[in-house]
Amino acid sequence: MVRAIRNIILFTLILFVNPMLFSQQYQSVVNLNGNWKFTIGDQSEWAHSSYDDTDWENINVPSSWENEGFNGYDGYAWYRKQFRIVEETKGKSYYLLLGNIDDVDEVFFNDVKIGQTGNFPPHFSTAYQSNRKYHVPFHLLKSTNTIAVRVYDHLGQGGIVMGDIRLVRDPNAIPLDIDLQGSWKFKLGRNAHANLSNLENWNDIIVPSYWEDQGYKNYDGYACYVLDFRVDNDQLSDKMILLLGKIDDIDQVYLNGELIGQSGDFTPLTVQQNSNYYQQQRTYYLPENILKKGSTNRLIVRVYDAI
Repeated sequence: MVRAIRNIILFTLILFVNPMLFSQQYQSVVNLNGNWKFTIGDQSEWAHSSYDDTDWENINVPSSWENEGFNGYDGYAWYRKQFRIVEETKGKSYYLLLGNIDDVDEVFFNDVKIGQTGNFPPHFSTAYQSNRKYHVPFHLLKSTNTIAVRVYDHLGQGGIVMGDIRLVRDPNAIPLDIDLQGSWKFKLGRNAHANLSNLENWNDIIVPSYWEDQGYKNYDGYACYVLDFRVDNDQLSDKMILLLGKIDDIDQVYLNGELIGQSGDFTPLTVQQNSNYYQQQRTYYLPENILKKGSTNRLIVRVYDAI
């Protein structure tokens, strides 16, 4: 079951959004199969696009690193890849496909973390069977781009082991006014939302994603997501909708301190009465003038997961 916010965008639309509009027929933008830079070990500066990886090994992707000269190695390693893109990217919807990675990965795109699957030690949890697909906000794309992938392998084969590795575009994606996917603040607890004065001490989490894949394995209960974002005047219209995609199990949503929607009465009883809430698309109409033009807006999404 999904234990996190799965998809979240803010855009202008008057009619209800049919989830079938979100196409899975992607168009290839850049083929990333083939030669990547690679090294074993683990250093945080390897995530930076400015890092000089000239002296790193060359490795074929996809393939286990055991088949590329690192037989018997278990532990941390990093992959890096630079590529160019020539098309206009504004307003388009991009995804990075990384296939299957054994066991855990953390992905940076032009210095920004865009995703993680599995849990790194000391709370290790493998995700080698998960097919990696990470959203890439169009504003991160440049003429020259750098991908850095941190990988941890526990036993057996390791690395980006199989799949078709590409940057793709969804040609049928709905144009967005404001894209809220990316890094949010996150904290466990029923009353986490009661004190937001110390957000710098909250953890970062990638949205959309499963929270189980980001260090909260087997957690069931309450949690809170918070995002501060700015809105330009040209991004606003009279009718706006907040689309939160699918949430497991129920949610309660505040924008700039005002409750704009929730699942039932946002208690465990709601889940008991309707066990299919996690399958429902969350769509909330925004009250007029609730968004602050040219200044910071705060979105709070409380989540309760039963199982």
